[in-house]
Amino acid sequence: MGLLDGVLGGALGGVLGKLGGGTGQPGSGGQGANLGPLIQIALQLLQQSGGLAGIVEKFKKAGLGNQAASWVSTGQNLPISPDQVNQVIGGDTISQLAGQVGLQPAQLSQGLADVLPDLINQGTPNGQLSTGDEANLTDQLQGLLKGFKL
Repeated sequence: MGLLDGVLGGALGGVLGKLGGGTGQPGSGGQGANLGPLIQIALQLLQQSGGLAGIVEKFKKAGLGNQAASWVSTGQNLPISPDQVNQVIGGDTISQLAGQVGLQPAQLSQGLADVLPDLINQGTPNGQLSTGDEANLTDQLQGLLKGFKL
């Protein structure tokens, strides 16, 4: 993950280890065993999309603007489905990412449908998206890890 690994270093590993029990293997301890890899993939998608504003824009372009706006706002988060995640991220990308963390594509899509709204919500506590350079993206990712409720 490059920037993410370099900037967050041990902090990410500690959070992911806590969330995922260190294995990331399906069936190795219930839903929590898959949460670490899901957070890792979600953060990777955020990084590749240009941060929170970039991923929100992808959802808007896919016709899911109301859902994305709800995650940024201070109100209740509207849900998304695994099919909507596939629509926005792309089935081929989902399959590739799922293989990286030892999940089935359907598991990853469902997990991202659960995790992305919360991550985006945590990254926009004041109900506003910030855009900016790589340093700002780093701040966003660090804020997500600090703010994500375990």
